[in-house]
Amino acid sequence: MFPTQQNINKKVHASGWLYRTSQFISLLSGARFFVLIFFGFTLYVSTLFLFMQEESLRNVVFDYKVHGIILCSMLSIAAGGIINHFYDKEKDRLEKPLRFFLQSFLKQKYFLYSYILLNVLSLGIAIALSFRIFMFFLVYQFLIWLYSHKLSKILIINNLSHVSLSLYPFSGMMVYFRHFSLKLAAMAMFLFLILLIIDILKDIVSFRIDKVLGYPTLPTVFGVSATRKMLFVLVGLNIISAFTVVVLQVHFSFLSAYFTLSVLMMSVLFYPLFCVKFFKMYWLMNLLRVWVFIGVVFMLLNGIYEHYLL
Repeated sequence: MFPTQQNINKKVHASGWLYRTSQFISLLSGARFFVLIFFGFTLYVSTLFLFMQEESLRNVVFDYKVHGIILCSMLSIAAGGIINHFYDKEKDRLEKPLRFFLQSFLKQKYFLYSYILLNVLSLGIAIALSFRIFMFFLVYQFLIWLYSHKLSKILIINNLSHVSLSLYPFSGMMVYFRHFSLKLAAMAMFLFLILLIIDILKDIVSFRIDKVLGYPTLPTVFGVSATRKMLFVLVGLNIISAFTVVVLQVHFSFLSAYFTLSVLMMSVLFYPLFCVKFFKMYWLMNLLRVWVFIGVVFMLLNGIYEHYLL
């Protein structure tokens, strides 16, 4: 006879340190700790080597507002991961049983307390920086809650709002440094489209679970075949945005190399989108996630080269 969740919790509770460790891991899982680490790293790299143009690197490194904005972003996103846990608990139980198991060690009220604490801490830091930054994060936190509560249940809006909220802090950095250009717009479009493709692929992978739970996603409403065709269009648009960045580059650089490779990679992507069965698309989704990480590494190398080696 297999042990029940209740029996496992009792055995773990019997060992105090193990139980406390399990609770801590549960909280980190709810806040999506490793996603936060990558997000913070990406924000720092893009701030230092993309948004910053006329400012010296030393000025930015010692600009407390930059570090404050990034910290507020990470706290708000951690809170968003926790509140999303409340609304997607049933789906996580079926789709991510290990995460659901880990999160079962902590009572729901503690997740709620953590959500409130992280948001209040983020807003407290923001108001200490400036009223405009406070309003920026107040709107951000409201939109994250609105997404979890309402927008995630609306067809198409769920995908668009999820990706937009992922990029919201980057737009704040862009406004803070007042850096706008056609090349930056093309890069933002590339990132938006690749994240949108990943989000739709995620819906295809969880198609059966979403159908059982009644989630209105593109695959459950229009079917997997029609969703594939939509992905073809998005991949085509992403090829155009990547090619635009390459054309707008003044000289060949690491970013030029990355977006040139992106054009080739996205072109190859048409084949698996057409041929691979929907329940085997998980590897394709992870490939694109890795490609985003590679893009951040290329951006870091490009910044180091241009600031220190040129």
